[in-house]
Amino acid sequence: MHTRDLTVQRVRHPLKMRLLQVVRTQAVSPQLLRVTLAGDDLKDFVSASFDDHVKVFFPAPGQDKPALPELGPNGPVFPEGVPKPAARDYTPRRYDPAAGELDIEFVLHGDGPASTWAAQAAPGQHLGVGGPRGSFVIPDGFDWHLLVGDETALPAIGRRLEELPAGVSALVVLAVDNAAAEIPLPSHAEVQVRWQHRDGAPAGTSAGALLEQALRELTLPRGEGYVWAAGEAAAMRAVRQYLVGERGIEKGRIRAASYWKAGAAAVHETLED
Repeated sequence: MHTRDLTVQRVRHPLKMRLLQVVRTQAVSPQLLRVTLAGDDLKDFVSASFDDHVKVFFPAPGQDKPALPELGPNGPVFPEGVPKPAARDYTPRRYDPAAGELDIEFVLHGDGPASTWAAQAAPGQHLGVGGPRGSFVIPDGFDWHLLVGDETALPAIGRRLEELPAGVSALVVLAVDNAAAEIPLPSHAEVQVRWQHRDGAPAGTSAGALLEQALRELTLPRGEGYVWAAGEAAAMRAVRQYLVGERGIEKGRIRAASYWKAGAAAVHETLED
């Protein structure tokens, strides 16, 4: 009998800083902007998992290009006397080695260096991209996958669904602002998507309640499953607590991450006990 290997793997990659240029932008929804980057520095880019994140460096005001750190023996070191760029973590949405292109999708929420930059992004502009340092590879051979998140998780969830094979089930629960934020999520897998609308309520607190409510109404399929969840810190903590505590999901079969935290800047962490 053939047994499936459902072991999650951690893979390390050489850390590299890349200076890239915008080649085009595309509105995926009114709230989500896809920025396609290219450049010689992309040549050996590796992203082994939809769960990956890169550090994106933005030009400081008045700068054409962001100052990128040099990789020294004690980690990244920025050049002296130059403004240190703002940096945020983002999902590599699509990497096409043949075309030499990398897509990154930005949520346009109106404040912060990333959203402000993305709102005015145009071909020819420069961005810095560091990493990914490593990949957390979740096998796609599980019988079912539950993907949970808010707008910030859409790029990772969209990529995951595109990469899943036929013959597996994917259940997706997403809390977004309104119907205009819903986007197509193509996949070879059998996919059920539940969109929950905040309708202008704060993205953090209301998302947690909406997601938990939708999860309570969800029947999980039989067989071996894996849960991946990402979004606002408190909301994702509540989702993880409910699924582990009340639905009996094994802790080794759920990965929950905080992609942002209400009232804080530049938060990205894995949520564990």
